[in-house]
Amino acid sequence: MQASRAEAPGSVLTQGQVTAAIAFSALGWAFDLFDLFILLYVAPVLARVFFPSGQQMLSLAGVYAAFTATLIMRPVGGWVFGRFADLRGRRRAMVVAAVGVGLSTALMGTLPTVQTIGLLAPALFLGLRLVQGVFMGGMVASTHTLGTESIAPARRGLASGIISGGGSGVGKLMASLVFLAVTALFPGPAFAQWGWRFMFFSGLLSSLLGLFVFSRLHESPLWEALQRTKPGEVRSAASAAPTARLAAFVPVILLCIVLTTCGGGLSYLTSGYLPTFMKLVNHVKPKDLGQILSLSALAVIASSVVSGWLTDIVGRKPAMLVYGLVSLVAIPLMYHGLAQATSLREIGLYSVLLSAVGTFCYAPLLIVLNERFPTSIRSSGTAVSWNIGFALGGSMPVVVSLIAKASSGLSVALAISAGLLAVAYLLAAWATPTRHNLMN
Repeated sequence: MQASRAEAPGSVLTQGQVTAAIAFSALGWAFDLFDLFILLYVAPVLARVFFPSGQQMLSLAGVYAAFTATLIMRPVGGWVFGRFADLRGRRRAMVVAAVGVGLSTALMGTLPTVQTIGLLAPALFLGLRLVQGVFMGGMVASTHTLGTESIAPARRGLASGIISGGGSGVGKLMASLVFLAVTALFPGPAFAQWGWRFMFFSGLLSSLLGLFVFSRLHESPLWEALQRTKPGEVRSAASAAPTARLAAFVPVILLCIVLTTCGGGLSYLTSGYLPTFMKLVNHVKPKDLGQILSLSALAVIASSVVSGWLTDIVGRKPAMLVYGLVSLVAIPLMYHGLAQATSLREIGLYSVLLSAVGTFCYAPLLIVLNERFPTSIRSSGTAVSWNIGFALGGSMPVVVSLIAKASSGLSVALAISAGLLAVAYLLAAWATPTRHNLMN
């Protein structure tokens, strides 16, 4: 990785600072998705704890609705923290958001169940999910700009893969390892009573590590360069009319939202839905499930880095079109194969491949969005586009759970949903400008 040279003298970072910016941005995103994946890993248990009903898929839809509630609040957090990051710096926004995400996640583990306090239990759970969503939206404002602004232009696709896809894989791996440890400590019925609580308690790790690590991170050189250029005028303009500045980019934001909805939706329908699918359809035991999900997370990391790097080689648009075509064909076929798989080896292979392919369209999104906005509004533009898109894409598990009605119909519902998202992604990728980079 090469040091980044911004538009003002003295803005060159050392090799170590560039590496730290990329690594810590990826780590921040990993902490964010670690807290998000926790819910996905314990969804069947939470369906009984907070949303019991006579129909399994209906209860599960309630859990995914709570998951979607977090995503709905992310655009609010993206707007608030995006403005903060554009005005006060990416690093400060990252510290506050990381601590808020971890604390709100841990508090979910303290809640009484619906059997104890009735409907107040799911109401409190949903309330904490909403609060968590604001802070999660804030993580995007910093993690999704600081790293790419710190690296040389020729390596920004690689940085995108490392931060967004690699960070996602690390977050999933962390959640998988915690799931393995907690299921070992609380086997069988004990997990339904105490294990799920300790899964949420682990969210404190992201708060403590975020406070320690991110407070020592160097600021983005592009943002610092902007502050040195008539700082009083820049801050005054940004404070006075942030809405008017973003309003000029409405068409860009809409296209970015479509791309993020489809790329994020494909990720949630693969990596995000696999824990539930393997439990309900393949009946995989918790220990085996944790091991398969850990291998799947490693596949996500490798696939994301490679797919992001390839956009530096062949260009963003050609790579995205290839990724969309592969997803259109491969994801429906592999879900059909996974539904028919009987041996643990087959189940593991399909899961790893699904996780790898599911991140193809997702990995380059970060840099594609970054390159659409100038430095003065990059955090706000990227965070709003990303978080609205992920709120829409993240609702896909709810849609699939409602369409399927029973676990036997999950593979068909997933195949159809993934196919439609891939088609929409291809259309949006085709509409994306080949040369329109506002980061340089």
